[in-house]
Amino acid sequence: MRSIITRQARNSLRGAAKWRYGAPCSGARWSSSEERKWSTPLAKQLSEAITATGPIPLASFMRMCLTSDVGGYYTSKQEGRDQFGQKGDFITSPEISQIFGELVGIWFVAEWMAQGKKSEGVELIEIGPGRGTLMDDILRTIRNFKPMASSIEAVYLVEASPALREAQKQLLCGDAPMTETSIGHRSISKYANIPIIWTENIRFVPSDQDKTPFIVAHEFFDALPIHAFESIPAPPPPPEQTSTIETPTGSHPLTPSAAASRTAQKQPVGPQWREMVVSPTPPSPINTTISKDSSEPPPEFHLTLSKQATPHSMYLPHLSPRYTSVLKTSPPGSLIEISPESRAYASAIASLIGGSKDQPKFKPSGAALILDYGPADTIPINSLRGIREHKIVSPFSKPGLTDLSADVDFVGLAEAATDGSEGVEVWGPVEQGSFLSEMGIKERAEMLLKGLKDGNAGGEEEVKGRVMSAWERLVERGGGGMGKVYKVLAVVPESGGNRRPVGFGGDVGV
Repeated sequence: MRSIITRQARNSLRGAAKWRYGAPCSGARWSSSEERKWSTPLAKQLSEAITATGPIPLASFMRMCLTSDVGGYYTSKQEGRDQFGQKGDFITSPEISQIFGELVGIWFVAEWMAQGKKSEGVELIEIGPGRGTLMDDILRTIRNFKPMASSIEAVYLVEASPALREAQKQLLCGDAPMTETSIGHRSISKYANIPIIWTENIRFVPSDQDKTPFIVAHEFFDALPIHAFESIPAPPPPPEQTSTIETPTGSHPLTPSAAASRTAQKQPVGPQWREMVVSPTPPSPINTTISKDSSEPPPEFHLTLSKQATPHSMYLPHLSPRYTSVLKTSPPGSLIEISPESRAYASAIASLIGGSKDQPKFKPSGAALILDYGPADTIPINSLRGIREHKIVSPFSKPGLTDLSADVDFVGLAEAATDGSEGVEVWGPVEQGSFLSEMGIKERAEMLLKGLKDGNAGGEEEVKGRVMSAWERLVERGGGGMGKVYKVLAVVPESGGNRRPVGFGGDVGV
């Protein structure tokens, strides 16, 4: 969604959902003598792959669009292109106001204090660091708390994009050289010479007994691939089994063992899940787009319903009783979205803090903040969206040039975290507006305003206006405001629910 999603945009997406999850379309062919022109090289590659293997899961489509080495949205490097900021496709909270990152840093300090003010072994970890703005604000804030700053041994950035990794290095390390390591890359921060270590997956971050990781994932989970499923009615009862088999040469008797095997085969009972899969849109003049802008071309791909069960439809909807409940209690045509990669990351985060069955941690330590958008207590549906140049567009047009995102299943993350480690507990999600207000965003903004130097009156007033509008935007709860749509989830060491974190109704424990 990023910060540009508003109520109007959400309404347009609801209308688009009817098109996206409509009835399956029949197969289509077009003349090889009339080569179809695709919007991007990645669109052509996707079409060729689907033509060779058949429709692909939505998760595979998203993964290719975002991280393919052939023009992936986050992994390709194009001169003059920047996904973030006013000149890019979307703006994130750290880009709106430095106060956002400062308060995340303060939250880490509060957790460090509550857990005994460890003098060594502290690690900062950001998953999906963007341009590095958030981590830069966090480090700048924590250096004012010298005992904690001196306890930080390393900063880990989980980043798969070489282009973004370079941008992060320039911001956080300046001219310091970057070297390759066994798990990725390494450089030195401009803040207190702290090592900055890059790795492509959180599983490469070392998990040690004596380490205290403070982890943040801001607008990371919304970009992870999702699988979409639709429920169908119970299939008709199978025909009565006979002891014969029909072949082109007539009816033939089955051997006793073959007849017994046929009888023993279990037939599906009750409603079932079917996976939504992606295929190219037939090149027809009647194609439409969810954008009212005539300059926006028709989507080149679309979703259809798989006619048969897929491995994903037989496994993923059984990960949680929540999905089973939807299947049993909701009418046919009900939809759910599941992100197995999100669940894996939530489990890994919990394991770093609280240990796991394979790598138990004698004393859980550290904490994690997950800040993203999505429903607080329901399963996401119809939430896939495309974003380009600060506009909502079809997620199936211009692959590689369009950012894709989907609502985060916060309850699913909480399930995965507590399943992944017995040493953690989860708080939230709470609305971002509530979290930032409790952390003191208004008071911090007022401090910034007081610190403005006297100068040109008009210029000073302009700066004050920007500071005020920025923090107010982050906490706005009206309509589709960021303060309401965005949520915050905390993963902390297990305390039996006796220690509520700051920002979630708790106080700083010393």
